Amino acid sequence: MSRILITGTGLFTPPEGITNEELVASLTVAVEAWNRENADAIERGDLEERDPPSEAFIRKASGIGHRYVMNKEGLLDPERLAPHLPLRSEKELSIQAEICVAAIEQALQQAGRSGADVDAIILGASNIQRAYPAVAIEVQQALGAKGFAYDMNVACSSATFSLQAAVDAVRGGSARCAVVVNPEITSGHNNFELREFHFIFGDACTALVVEREEDANPGEAWEVLSTRLETQFSNNIRNDHGFLNRSEDGERHPHELMFRQNGRQVYRDVCPMVAEHIRSHLVEEGHKVEDVRRFWLHQANLGMNMMIAKTLLGREPTADESPVILDEYANTSSAGSVIAFHKHRDDLALGDLAVLCSFGAGYSVGSVLLEKASA
Repeated sequence: MSRILITGTGLFTPPEGITNEELVASLTVAVEAWNRENADAIERGDLEERDPPSEAFIRKASGIGHRYVMNKEGLLDPERLAPHLPLRSEKELSIQAEICVAAIEQALQQAGRSGADVDAIILGASNIQRAYPAVAIEVQQALGAKGFAYDMNVACSSATFSLQAAVDAVRGGSARCAVVVNPEITSGHNNFELREFHFIFGDACTALVVEREEDANPGEAWEVLSTRLETQFSNNIRNDHGFLNRSEDGERHPHELMFRQNGRQVYRDVCPMVAEHIRSHLVEEGHKVEDVRRFWLHQANLGMNMMIAKTLLGREPTADESPVILDEYANTSSAGSVIAFHKHRDDLALGDLAVLCSFGAGYSVGSVLLEKASA
């Protein structure tokens, strides 16, 4: 049976960034204004006074220090707290497709491929710009690719779920050169008005090229040894934006439709779930945790990453064993684990075993066992 390889990775990073200090300053103005406007309701007990944001709270809760965004001005405007994204005509490339093309072209260059070589594109993201036509098909046209393309959504786990789909397509023969792309404009679905959420997310897009060994060009490659996916339903991470919103009877504030989570419960539920998922996946494939040279985990927050790695290793992980990109990128949803892979793999040797793992709403978790096949 042919070995299936990842032969290229790409990363689009938006040109603008926001520090914790800038974010806190902006929300402080907004919170103070909200408390003044609702002073009577707060005094009656109808509303609770909003607490001001805190840089110390952000660091303690997440380990995040900075994030890249598609538009800084709108997010830091206390009266808007949302990005400015100009509406594009149907004749223009959509903004999500645009960042996909940028990341994919970088990955194709590394793989020694062009868009014409691609015959499958699988776009996985926590939020997709529209229902149809699929953004993946728009990307296909922009690249001059052939074959098929489609969108999929398993929230933050979309990276590993879409990667398994690409691997299966190449292994099964329905594609020869597949691309996985994870465009996350998370600033568009986050609620920047709330202290507990405003710091979490950043924007980015990642891409992977997947091929059979006999089709690949010489160069760095990672063999996909095995993939494993798991889901369990939970409402603890939720986003209710959808086409039925306008038809629903009853009233909901628009912010109730946006991203929200019960963070403490997510931590308690997901950390052991992910650790056991990875451990059992390794055992099924004849490996021990000690065999793994590196874990590229979903970059949710520092506490979760450290707890998962510590549960697996039985001790505190080193930065070398479980690299973190949260301080620079924040939580980029499905792109996070791939960013860690993209940026922290050059020092690994031939034959080194590694795990790429993403997890999130659902609950969902996906793990991919990788081995460095060539340099």
